[in-house]
Amino acid sequence: MPETGQPQKARHIPIRANWLSLRGEPILDPERPIIDAHHHLWDKPGSRYLLDEMTDDIGTGHRVVATVFAEGKTNYKTEGDPSLRSLGETEMVAALAGESARLSGGRICIAAGIVGFVDLMLGDAAGAALDRHIEAAGGRFRGVRSTSAWHADPEARGSIVAPPPGLLYDPAHRRGILALTKRDLVFDAWMYHTQLGELADLAHAMPDAAIVLNHQGGPIGIGPYAGRRQEVFADWRYFMRKLARYDNIAVKLGGLGMLMAGFDFQDHSLPPTSDELAQGWGPYVQECIEVFGPERCMFESNFPVDKGTTSYPVLWNAFKKIAAGYSENEKHALFFETANRKYRLGIRSADVPTRGR
Repeated sequence: MPETGQPQKARHIPIRANWLSLRGEPILDPERPIIDAHHHLWDKPGSRYLLDEMTDDIGTGHRVVATVFAEGKTNYKTEGDPSLRSLGETEMVAALAGESARLSGGRICIAAGIVGFVDLMLGDAAGAALDRHIEAAGGRFRGVRSTSAWHADPEARGSIVAPPPGLLYDPAHRRGILALTKRDLVFDAWMYHTQLGELADLAHAMPDAAIVLNHQGGPIGIGPYAGRRQEVFADWRYFMRKLARYDNIAVKLGGLGMLMAGFDFQDHSLPPTSDELAQGWGPYVQECIEVFGPERCMFESNFPVDKGTTSYPVLWNAFKKIAAGYSENEKHALFFETANRKYRLGIRSADVPTRGR
């Protein structure tokens, strides 16, 4: 399985449309309904990914009927109460979600669920901010992502976000999570594999909190972990099996197209095939499914971040190949029902429009 041998400074792999266009594949299992459980929408310098770009990707052949937006710290308000400035992102995404539903006639619901950002270090006061996001989202607000990804070595960091160490232990942050739980909202957790013990402690202390672990727990393959894939996998697997004991944790399967994971597909002359992705990513995905069960696992594109590694059709082909050995009910959970249930999207399989509608 390919992996990089040198630490790199950039945190996101650049998207090269011409390079991605060199790899085309027939769509596998094209009628399978999919909920993309994690993607971003933003317009940042050098990276625009809004409704047009997402719609174009969805239009490449897989039957994506709904998506869950994950916060990206963009479009914040520049004035007013600092604790409410992230409302700007939620308002932007809610407007895009409404436009998506209108333009597609309800066939595609981009951002059917919105996982926004509220500073949970507000503690008890986070509740008032959450209520404002719930109102602004027009019925789509489903949770908060709080990034706790921290590492002492900057070369190991896969994110430009730099939270303080030990965030999940902080009593104020836990009171913020309690405010989420009281409102039946999800806590999306994003951290590195070296911190998974912190999440186990949180899940034990707060068994009523609905926790969704992003990007399979962030196994690092860069910096001091480059060239140590088997060792990292063993450490990561140990903690993932520990986390699986807590029924309140679910896992998003994806994010391995990020620089953090240490694969070097982006350095090849041609983009990876779905077979190559399935070979490289499969052990992580299958380990999660094995220990958490399909009913607690959901596939995510993590676009546009993972688009530096692969195109949308090849990505979902890879996921379908990884899941090929599971039963029909298990596949339905992985691709649709787990995200539908965890984020309370309320989409009945019987109501999913056919392609002709």
